[in-house]
Amino acid sequence: MRTIVIIPTYNEAENLPELVSALFALPLDLSVLVVDDNSPDGTGQIAEELANIHPDRIHVIHREKKDGLRSAYLTGFKTALQMDAEALVQMDADFSHDPAVLVEMAETLKSCDLVIGSRYISGGAVDDAWPNWRKGLSAFGNNYARTILNVPIRDMTTGYRMWRADAIRGMPLGKVKAKGYVFMVEIAYLAYCLDYRIVEVPIYFADRKLGKSKMSIMISFEAAWRVWKVLIDSCGMRRKGKAARLG
Repeated sequence: MRTIVIIPTYNEAENLPELVSALFALPLDLSVLVVDDNSPDGTGQIAEELANIHPDRIHVIHREKKDGLRSAYLTGFKTALQMDAEALVQMDADFSHDPAVLVEMAETLKSCDLVIGSRYISGGAVDDAWPNWRKGLSAFGNNYARTILNVPIRDMTTGYRMWRADAIRGMPLGKVKAKGYVFMVEIAYLAYCLDYRIVEVPIYFADRKLGKSKMSIMISFEAAWRVWKVLIDSCGMRRKGKAARLG
């Protein structure tokens, strides 16, 4: 299955070379699409250097400014589909998502439309070193989104996902309005509304070891109120009594 891993980057110069190396060591037919938001630390230039070494496996999109996850992923999805991808992966550049899990995700995708790397099913976890307030905030955010949107997906906010290309083609991406981390909630909700076959596999979400995190408490609070907007904007697609088909 020809797989394209879409990696939005902003100041990930320390992580990107190691991540690419780890991805290419996997027994999968995959290539990498870096979507860089004009990182001041030179991430975009490093991506180009890697692309020169692996011209058939690394592709780079340079954007003029930092414009959020929604814009980065919508650009990445469009480009990956034009490259005839059969599967698309969303993942962070900071090793919080273990590349090795992609092997299990690829196998699981053979029988579904979307595989979610989940911290909140049996076998999943967040970094042991996280303080209790951060663990509580993350768990609350997921439960909050699940409750408001009334969906059985355990991890609505995870950024580690693998999609069938046809599933992305079937999504009304032009209507997706959420920006930032709520984008993850909205597209998961839309996949559920469209009755896509969704399976969650457990992951251990490790804290980044290099670079600076983009997450903050203010971002989390903003995400909380924007979940209601996702509900309102997607009301026409909401299921009407259908049973969920989660694995």
